Amino acid sequence: MTGMLASVNSLQEAQLALDAEVDIIDLKQPSKGALGALEIDLIITIVTAINGICPISATIGDLPMHPDSVFKAVDDMVNTGVDYVKIGFFPDGDWLATLQKLRSHTDLWQQQRTGLIAVLFADTQPDLTILNTLKNSGFKGVMLDTMDKQKGSLTQVMAPVTITQFVKLTRQHPLLCGLAGSLKVDDIAKLMPLNPDYLGFRGALCNQHNRTAQLNQSAVIKIKQAIKHATL
Repeated sequence: MTGMLASVNSLQEAQLALDAEVDIIDLKQPSKGALGALEIDLIITIVTAINGICPISATIGDLPMHPDSVFKAVDDMVNTGVDYVKIGFFPDGDWLATLQKLRSHTDLWQQQRTGLIAVLFADTQPDLTILNTLKNSGFKGVMLDTMDKQKGSLTQVMAPVTITQFVKLTRQHPLLCGLAGSLKVDDIAKLMPLNPDYLGFRGALCNQHNRTAQLNQSAVIKIKQAIKHATL
């Protein structure tokens, strides 16, 4: 069954998402980029308030793939108590060296009940062979997202056959599978047949569909109901 991930940037938005019974509350700051990070103190406040009622993920920010800086950001985020830490695999930097650095602590982080989620960007045409390395590096899952939100939604920047291939590969490894990237309500019917674990939303949940605006309760409920209806 496919769940709904809702990205929020405040305690108020997190509570709104919780009230709408989303499946994952995702903490990030859209005004700071594709995977902009919230302040550590705010994340701890939200984690404390949610108190395990709903799984929480958090992004580490739009960081280049430099082993030491990514490692520190991940370690800081794990210590907030979130369930998942999302790491963007941006084109700059050394992916393999970063994965090797993270691998030294993935077992320890899992003992702290935090899993790592890789975020690949569809508009950069990522090499999907990286999925095998992610699994061997101790990652829990992988999301397909978009980096440049001006280029359109995931279904506009990547061919359906490639999205399908991505989902199949995550199943083979196996890894949790998420699809996101400026998704709209119309994208739900296109993506649900692929049976991803999660569909992620931000802009479609906000006032005027502006990802940096505030969450709109009716929009959150609309998306939640659309996913539920498509699952039946």
